[in-house]
Amino acid sequence: MLLASSSFAQDVAISELDPEMEVRKETADGLDWYDVTQWGLEGRILPEQERQQWFDRLPASAQQSVTKNVWNLSRDSAGMMVRFKTNSPSIHVHYKLKKKNLAMAHMPATGVSGVDLYARDGKGQWRWVEVTRPNSQEVKTKIVSGLAAGDREYAAYLPLYNGVEFMSIGVEPGSEFEGLAPRPNPIVFYGTSITHGACASRPGMVHTAILGRRFDMPVVNLGFSGNGRMDKEVGDYLKQLEATAFVIDCLPNMGPADVAAKCVPLVEQLRAAHPSTPIVLVEDRRNTNDWILPSRHEHHTRNHAALRAAYATLVDKGVANLHYIPGDHLYGDDAEGATDGSHASDLGFMRQANVFEPILRSAIGPHKTDAQR
Repeated sequence: MLLASSSFAQDVAISELDPEMEVRKETADGLDWYDVTQWGLEGRILPEQERQQWFDRLPASAQQSVTKNVWNLSRDSAGMMVRFKTNSPSIHVHYKLKKKNLAMAHMPATGVSGVDLYARDGKGQWRWVEVTRPNSQEVKTKIVSGLAAGDREYAAYLPLYNGVEFMSIGVEPGSEFEGLAPRPNPIVFYGTSITHGACASRPGMVHTAILGRRFDMPVVNLGFSGNGRMDKEVGDYLKQLEATAFVIDCLPNMGPADVAAKCVPLVEQLRAAHPSTPIVLVEDRRNTNDWILPSRHEHHTRNHAALRAAYATLVDKGVANLHYIPGDHLYGDDAEGATDGSHASDLGFMRQANVFEPILRSAIGPHKTDAQR
């Protein structure tokens, strides 16, 4: 009898046992829908330039210059966020994903393919509301209902490791709705899979998004999984941006020789276009199991030394407003900050944001770009 009961339990969908794990139902008819392309997204650089598809992170011209891998990865919507105001008691979303693979072995569908909703509370602080739970490429679902009465500002983060073909926000008929235009002068992050968002449980939990909320500023996420390598061709797009700061966080995809060859040229490329914009160099995090893997520990140590040497060279050359974030404690010191040793868990992302924040806050000071100075 016990065996039969156990077998029966295994065959029952978890959503039947725990309603909190239920996939959201499709939305009702009769909603008012608003196409987000009509007012724009943050995290979508150079919006005036032609794109192959509207939600691509890079303009169409990049296909001819960046590597094939960077181009393909740039079509993920990592870091994109849309803001709006409404007094609707429920909020819905309709979007179609580029890729049929909604999740990865070490990263859930909520992070890979979900839309993550935040709102400002009564004190103006960003607070989490709800995330979609996609189970198909086309998602038309109620994100949340039963909201407290009032007109408030919302922010919806787009999928991290999937692309978007279209997206609309739905509200109840007769509700007020205002799409909020993207804010200028973002903090621009150029990095690897960790910047891209692996392995956040949902899009709002990447350190770039956490910092965007803490600073209440727009961010651009140019993380390219396995392919953040301080490429000049990516620098050609970075230098076109009026950024509040540039954060270069590519070491997890590089070795000491690559760092020695490419770091100084990339910083000089950015500095030539932006004489005083803060540039922040970031050491790679240590894998959380490098304490027991001597070769991995040595790799990080040599990588860190190579970046410190590049930083010293740049300082000796007179490059001003250059800042540095050490990597030893980015995930904490207890080996608990990663999902797979390499990629951050939500805990690792929060710890990483805590290390970045004071250095970034000191670097940017009053939020001014070169064009405003």
